[in-house]
Amino acid sequence: MTLVENFYQLTSTFPKEDKFGLKNQIQKSVVSIPSNIAEGAGRNSNKEFKNFLGIANGSINELITQLKISARIGYVSENELEGIFGHLTEIKK
Repeated sequence: MTLVENFYQLTSTFPKEDKFGLKNQIQKSVVSIPSNIAEGAGRNSNKEFKNFLGIANGSINELITQLKISARIGYVSENELEGIFGHLTEIKK
């Protein structure tokens, strides 16, 4: 949940004319992470839970890609991303 809050703060600095739609895409990806974990936890079996953890992991990978694109087009700096990538690695574990 903290991750979602942090990313909403980060994307609030993106240009209003965000022609690439990255702000929206990042927000969807980051919300998907805890949402899939919660949905999986509410399922009836460990197999289903593992499936939703896999989906959440995929959202993390998607988010990492979107962040790298954001840096390449100048929306965020590489320095801003260092700590974020560390946090995402911990969540993946």
